[in-house]
Amino acid sequence: MNRFGRTVAALALATAMALASGCGGSDSDADPGTDAKDLKKVTYLTSFGNFGRDSYAWVAKDKGFFEKAGFDVEIKPGQGTGGVIPAIVSGQAQFGPIDLTGGLLHMGNGQAKDFVAVAAIQQHTMAAIATTEGNGIATPKDLEGKRLADTPGSVVRNLFPTYARLAGVDADKVTWVNGEAQTLMGTLAGGSVDGIGQFVVGKPTIEAVTKKKAVLLPYSDVIPDLYGNVLITTKKIAEQDPEMVRAFTSALLKGLEYSLAHSKEAAEILKRNVDATNPTAAAAELELMSAYVAPEGSGAPIGTLDSERVAKSIEILEKAGALPKGMAPEQIIDVDLAPKA
Repeated sequence: MNRFGRTVAALALATAMALASGCGGSDSDADPGTDAKDLKKVTYLTSFGNFGRDSYAWVAKDKGFFEKAGFDVEIKPGQGTGGVIPAIVSGQAQFGPIDLTGGLLHMGNGQAKDFVAVAAIQQHTMAAIATTEGNGIATPKDLEGKRLADTPGSVVRNLFPTYARLAGVDADKVTWVNGEAQTLMGTLAGGSVDGIGQFVVGKPTIEAVTKKKAVLLPYSDVIPDLYGNVLITTKKIAEQDPEMVRAFTSALLKGLEYSLAHSKEAAEILKRNVDATNPTAAAAELELMSAYVAPEGSGAPIGTLDSERVAKSIEILEKAGALPKGMAPEQIIDVDLAPKA
């Protein structure tokens, strides 16, 4: 069995055990004693639009995981780390995923505060520059003289100076233009830019939209050991209602686990909720993402956060000159609320 097969098989077994113990399987599995009016209303932002990589939230809602945990969840599309953080901090939403490295950059540089990570969605960063064959980009150095698009506050864009420095690229020779999460791939297909900021799991969707072979430059090739997306809430909510945070996190992670074990079903659930979904591409994104959520050999439950690894990420960013000295892991993560290894 290959690496992906082993990962999904393990996730499928864990999910089957959870379902057998009454953790939910459909909307009809919700606690019959739970009245709709008693459910706590929560707004959740996806990380970046409504692609397959974010379908697990829709799965958690469709399968009744949120309802069984006591929540009535409204899911809205996020616009990357730079959009999700201010929406959470301002109270427009209560939960959403951001790239942890992007969160560190925002917090360390004074762009944002008052939020905290309570679970990891991906154990390794999926940030990348994406392009297609024929645009003359095969290595990081090829980015010089090129035109790239991304949302203004995305982690790919904010982390690019660090990536460029470590990859030997002159960042001043790369032009960035603004784009929106849902239209970036169309912008690439139209030829007005040479590349876009994207997660590595976006490859199937890029190829579906552009009708060309995708080429990706993963940041993890140059900056190892960085976490990917993490679930955040406000520090106020974490401090005042930790049990609510734990219950929501558990329900969301059940959706994540189920989605990875049933990628085609998860893609169909996303399609029912988001008309523009390409189910084949969405399922492929989930299959690619599994290795980032539950790396082979890690042995750690989904969602765990390690303060020592976060400290190492901070050290990498400090040495690259991207963060001021003195940041500590507890400023951005709450290990007491995160799932335990």
